[in-house]
Amino acid sequence: MTVNRRIVLASALAAPFVHAQDKPVLRFAWWGGASRHQATLAALKVFEQRHGVRVKAEYMGFAGYLERLTTQIAGRSEPDVMQINWAWMAMFSKRGNGFTDLNGLTKELALDQFTEDDLAYGRVQGKLNALPTSFSARVFLWNQTAFGRAGVKLPETWEELFATGPAFRAKLGDSAYPLDGELYDMILLSQSYVQQKHGTPFVDPAKPRVAMSPAAALDWVKTYKHLVDSHVATPLPLRASLGGAEKPTEQQPDWVTGRWAGNYTWDSVIALRGSTLQPGDKLALGAFPTLPDAKDSGLFGRPTVMYTIGRNCKQPELAARLMNFLLTDPEAARILGRTRGLPSAKGALAVLQNAGGLPPLELAAHDQIQAQRDAGRLIRPDPLFEHARFQKFMREVFETIAYKKTTDAEAARRLVEEGNALLQRIQ
Repeated sequence: MTVNRRIVLASALAAPFVHAQDKPVLRFAWWGGASRHQATLAALKVFEQRHGVRVKAEYMGFAGYLERLTTQIAGRSEPDVMQINWAWMAMFSKRGNGFTDLNGLTKELALDQFTEDDLAYGRVQGKLNALPTSFSARVFLWNQTAFGRAGVKLPETWEELFATGPAFRAKLGDSAYPLDGELYDMILLSQSYVQQKHGTPFVDPAKPRVAMSPAAALDWVKTYKHLVDSHVATPLPLRASLGGAEKPTEQQPDWVTGRWAGNYTWDSVIALRGSTLQPGDKLALGAFPTLPDAKDSGLFGRPTVMYTIGRNCKQPELAARLMNFLLTDPEAARILGRTRGLPSAKGALAVLQNAGGLPPLELAAHDQIQAQRDAGRLIRPDPLFEHARFQKFMREVFETIAYKKTTDAEAARRLVEEGNALLQRIQ
């Protein structure tokens, strides 16, 4: 064999290998469970085949994800496309320059698939930092069968909700509760009542300050206590004694057996809550109680998760195509299904609706939440409300209330004064 022929043959054999190595590479990071991982990996294969690229999947459970991402962003080695929580924008992009501004990538992104309210959740100081996969808000889920055993109708007003506790205890005993929830669930529920009554949430949506007056903060504390003291909501010490204060409702034996008959939670976990009910018990979506003169529903909602592009991404146009594919492509929608909630993108949601098989309860919850958004009664919260440090502060204050280690007045004072001081430090 001549030298030239050996060179040509060697080049021919090496060509496929070189071509594979020369494919553009994108890194995509997300967290989730097995079903989300499997669906996402399948969707990424389709994107790779269409665009002749390789996507390096970096996925894990939620535990440790934020810590890893924080280290990567600090080291300027973050993935090209990232799944983030909405509140993390307040941590990583306080001025809108922590992520790539998607306003410069509109040719690659079908922004018309999203409502203006959807896009507003992803903006920071005029820069479009992220796009939502779906939207989630709080709903009431009731075990209708358990309510029947208690002889109590499903509550539709605040007065009816507060009356369920004494009725359950009188009929079914001290171990029966109409409503269960983790501490944060009850913080949000109490805030909804106070927001309707006083017209403001805890944190001002427009500026980093506590918006509640001292009187409203005191009402917030008293509303939380009223839910517990009137036997409506399971007390925090009780939950802590049963395997952990943050143990999910569907894992609680009292929920499984119907002694705890309701849950105030994200609409995205409806399937989980219903999965452990006794055969024959029926889960129902509850009405969201609203005071007659309330201008604001007090309903707390925000994107379930969002996608963003790292500010150090070397291929932002290609990264935007990947983001757009995952959010709006019909085939991607069929593959991903509801693994990140019912899609915010209009076309992707239509694909799932036309395919049929969407759980009626999840659709009803989606419509209930969307009706509040369409009416302008679901006010967009400030991301600082879910900032990790601010969350820790709020939980600590309400824990002192739950364990009776403080007075109502002192807890309200701390919420206003210490809350304001903390917001100034983390803004």
